[in-house]
Amino acid sequence: MTYPDTRLFISGQWQDAADGKTLAVFNPSTGKEIGKVAHAGIADLDLALAAAQKGFEAWRDVSAFERAKTMRRAATLMRERVDAIAEMLTQEQGKPFAEAKVETLFSADIIDWFADEGMRVYGRIVPSRSLAARQMVLKDPVGPVAAFTPWNFPISQVVRKMSAALATGCSILVKAPEETPASPAALVQAFADAGVPAGAIGLVYGNPAEISNYLIPHPIIRKVTFTGSTPVGKQLAALAGQHMKRVTMELGGHAPVIVGEDADVELAIKSAGAAKFRNAGQVCISPTRFLVHESVRAEFAGALARHAQGLKVGDGMASDTQMGPLANPRRLTAMADIVQDAVKLGAKVVAGGERIGTSGNFFAPTVLTDVPLGAKVVNDEPFGPIAAIRSFTKIEDAIAEANRLPFGLAGYAFTRSLKDAHLLAQRVEVGMLWINQPAAPFPEMPFGGIKDSGYGSEGGPEALEAYLNTRSVAIMNV
Repeated sequence: MTYPDTRLFISGQWQDAADGKTLAVFNPSTGKEIGKVAHAGIADLDLALAAAQKGFEAWRDVSAFERAKTMRRAATLMRERVDAIAEMLTQEQGKPFAEAKVETLFSADIIDWFADEGMRVYGRIVPSRSLAARQMVLKDPVGPVAAFTPWNFPISQVVRKMSAALATGCSILVKAPEETPASPAALVQAFADAGVPAGAIGLVYGNPAEISNYLIPHPIIRKVTFTGSTPVGKQLAALAGQHMKRVTMELGGHAPVIVGEDADVELAIKSAGAAKFRNAGQVCISPTRFLVHESVRAEFAGALARHAQGLKVGDGMASDTQMGPLANPRRLTAMADIVQDAVKLGAKVVAGGERIGTSGNFFAPTVLTDVPLGAKVVNDEPFGPIAAIRSFTKIEDAIAEANRLPFGLAGYAFTRSLKDAHLLAQRVEVGMLWINQPAAPFPEMPFGGIKDSGYGSEGGPEALEAYLNTRSVAIMNV
């Protein structure tokens, strides 16, 4: 299919930027320009903000039952359009077509879950101290939301925010990624076609700093939600705090994988190995620091290296591709620097470690062993296809190393010991921990981090709370 140019979505209409400005979009498999995306200026943001206020006033008065029906229609459209949407996603982001289809279909599941959960936003009646009075707790939508989303999962990172906002009666203005604009636009189109009123959803692209600095302080915006790096998240949270705006922050991670001496190594490789190289490692919950008991370190390292070497790397649209390119040339430079730093400090490269070819942003799936504690790869989130292996002797030491960094998003562990699993559940400081299984970020479960990995949730009933005002109302019968 031909990759489409992407426009702004304001007040239910697709439109160019007021000044006609655009940005180029590139295919990371070829490095070639494939399209354009409209670049919003302040005039466009003012239109989008006014539309978001009108959209909120219309959408909040739609019953939860009708909102759910509309959202489920959008989910159905996403499933019907999955092949076309996934192809756009692969062209602009690089992930294999099969992964792009999974993201699109899983996004439809997320919409369905939030649609249903929106009908379970309950207030309550509180017994009064006077029989002549009625005490109520009401849950109301907080108002127009500003959402900022990254390029690694351009649909599913938007859909969690959009679904929670719409399910609770809020409007939402999304600043989606300029590098991957067409797939989130397809998501917005599905909601528009499903019947969401004009202004309830807005979509803009442009200069990220300019847009965030304008939207967050604006009096129309009542809630801010961001997915991205910890440094940027801290800046946006500080700005929101100055204006008393509620925030949800899903920030960077550096997920530990603890492999115990009694672990099923084959299961660990199958689960964590697949997760490590999914989307070329450009995943916030990607396994990164592999902490392996010394008794199984050699077996695990050899098996992970063979797994990495066996992956077919190539254009995401090729049917046999298992790992696509990095999203942009900046990531290539970052990967080379990470590997060079680790090797200089004494780490060994047992798989990959270098760029593949000279065109496109391809980097070989990489496994490093004997990685010293001072190496960048075990301190800074690599956000790429690099696995770093260190060994331990006591489970308590592995937990201490897992908790050493300020990150606390996701973690993994493999053990047959119920005692160790219980200890891991109690002591590993992450918002999401998966033991003896791959990541399972289902919408019915909380999704978010602790420590410097943010706060708030984008899954479970907890996700809806951030989009609701809780109000106390008491009525005296006179």
